[in-house]
Amino acid sequence: MSSSSSSPSCDGKLITILSIDGGGIRGIIPAKILELLESELQKLDGEDARIADYFDVIAGTSTGGLVTAMLTAPDASNRPIYAAKDIAPFYVQHGPKIFPKRFGLLGWMAALILGPKYDGKYLHELTRELLGQTRFYQTLTNVVIPSFDIKNMQPTIFSSYEVKNRGYKDALLSDICIATSAAPTYFPPHSFTNADDSGRSWDFNLIDGGVAANNPTLVAVSEVTKDVVSRSDDSFPILPIVCSKLLVISLGTGSAKQKEKYTAEMASKWGVMGWLLGGNSTPIIDIYNQASTDMVDYFLSTVFQAQTCQQNYLRIQAENLTGDNSSVDVATEENLKDLVGIGEALLHSPFSSVNLQTGNSEPVVGGGTNRDALIRFAKMLSDEHKFRQSKLHHKN
Repeated sequence: MSSSSSSPSCDGKLITILSIDGGGIRGIIPAKILELLESELQKLDGEDARIADYFDVIAGTSTGGLVTAMLTAPDASNRPIYAAKDIAPFYVQHGPKIFPKRFGLLGWMAALILGPKYDGKYLHELTRELLGQTRFYQTLTNVVIPSFDIKNMQPTIFSSYEVKNRGYKDALLSDICIATSAAPTYFPPHSFTNADDSGRSWDFNLIDGGVAANNPTLVAVSEVTKDVVSRSDDSFPILPIVCSKLLVISLGTGSAKQKEKYTAEMASKWGVMGWLLGGNSTPIIDIYNQASTDMVDYFLSTVFQAQTCQQNYLRIQAENLTGDNSSVDVATEENLKDLVGIGEALLHSPFSSVNLQTGNSEPVVGGGTNRDALIRFAKMLSDEHKFRQSKLHHKN
């Protein structure tokens, strides 16, 4: 089995990681961040530069998994099928059909009794049309996409680092994207069968990766670490990965945690249906996703700060979403326009990081804006890319 992706370069100075959270229609927000990042890379290296050229691994959960596939799946000329600037328009165009408008709370309750809120047919057809017969191993750089197997009750991580040893995970990229997006109560679980290199069939019964890793940054770091360790031997020793060796960009899809979305008084009146439908949302899923997302950021912030490498970790997240903006599936014309505006405004917001004393994300003194941070990271990514090209040229 050959692959377009490869392990992190031992000749490089850095291992570069991009991670994109889950969040449904709010995928528009990181799409706008990626648009700016790619445009800065193009200023440095030419208009043909693409995100996939600069990252050793790109990880994405749920909607982030779809964005990851769009950034890394090859077209006929072996370049990414989408430029970053085309992703937000993709969501604006297709969002209303992926998340068709329901008839209020009663309509949602009826759907929950009879099945998930959406049948997923449009999303499935769109994903298969978009990705065709592309298999996981064909991505243009290493990719990590989490999901959760409800039959085996354990996370299933699709990782480029594993496919050479676990051929049964080399599934169609479309199946993996449909699976990681199958959010409970919103879309049906996704099942498919895939064969390994020996011809043995493996069954998958998967739901949204957000139940395991809505923020997949730590999963990506773990996969990179496992790969580096597995390639270490006496003839070519590799020191344990330290934060100074990593360059990490982690993109959120927005949250409402700075607002009083739910209260104890409100939740004390909820039974099972309340936890599923409180506030015309799905509180239990919102809470699980937000908790896992924040814990990953807190952990990585702690480690990077402890090793005085905080300049190598960039987390961009909008934390003041309210109303429809905080929903994963409101795809009205007004909300889509709002989300585009939120992504653009986020670029001009102060660059922030977790205060380890309070646990809150706070502006970094002298850190400038998120746009400034992205420009700085683009320069680091470009320098690393050029360094590797130079080493390769001299080898040849």
